[in-house]
Amino acid sequence: MPSWLSRFLARRPKPEIPLKGRRPVARVKAYSAMSGYVYEYTYLGYRDDPEARVHVFNVSPDRKSWRPLEVNIPNESLSVWEQTHERTLNEAERYAVAKLALFAAFDERTGPQDLLARPVFVDAAQVAGLLDSIDL
Repeated sequence: MPSWLSRFLARRPKPEIPLKGRRPVARVKAYSAMSGYVYEYTYLGYRDDPEARVHVFNVSPDRKSWRPLEVNIPNESLSVWEQTHERTLNEAERYAVAKLALFAAFDERTGPQDLLARPVFVDAAQVAGLLDSIDL
């Protein structure tokens, strides 16, 4: 292989893993955060990385600009809850954890720049707290 071709192929970004669980028609929903901002969001789907399930939401703080926001739920965080309660979480319950973590980020982060600056990471304690809030 020519050296220029190998350099070109080495610089090419890795392909994104396609998202699963996407609805055929996106439903735009709104959330009034404790910070006073009203965010709109849609669910884009999820992907299973080797160490976590990543749920991707499209978020808008102003109805004009939309940016993806990832909610990362490590498999280890879910397995702690599952071992404690001696059962596995189904797909709807995993989605509930992601959506409740998104709402918590809306409430806890100070504004749109802070919210969209970094992904949301959910640890084992947060998983337990979020599932307790919906009586699971």
